[in-house]
Amino acid sequence: MSTSSTNKYLVTIIVQYLILLFDIFVNSFTSFSRQNPINLLILYVVQDVCLIITITILLVNFFSTYIFQIGLIQLLYTKFRVTLILCITYMILSISLHTWDIKAHRSSSHKCYWTKDFHILYSLHKGVAVLYYYFYKRASLRIADPRFYESSTWIQSQFSLS
Repeated sequence: MSTSSTNKYLVTIIVQYLILLFDIFVNSFTSFSRQNPINLLILYVVQDVCLIITITILLVNFFSTYIFQIGLIQLLYTKFRVTLILCITYMILSISLHTWDIKAHRSSSHKCYWTKDFHILYSLHKGVAVLYYYFYKRASLRIADPRFYESSTWIQSQFSLS
């Protein structure tokens, strides 16, 4: 990779990490916003938009690789399958949790609405979040590998395996 593409990728990684830090912040501190439902709604909407942006950035990084451009999409999918599945799962869980939380908070803002099902969804969301952070960060670093951006004997060996 050239210096300009390395600098471009450094900026991309910084943006990805800032969005991940914002997501961690929202997941950690939304309980402090429960008194003001408008702030909670804004935080949830911004978090969901950031999740869409992170998936888009990851896909754009995949599309810009030499491997994708020569048609070895299956190779990229096998290398990053877990990350892609976790991204989609985490986004679905986040949107579900946010919707449920806002609806429950709106109908009974002063009552405890932590039902057993809500507690399970909340715990599942937080557990998948940890996996999502790890695998997303790992994928954002692995996609910077120069092997993905230039022709090499490794790619030739992948052609022979296909």
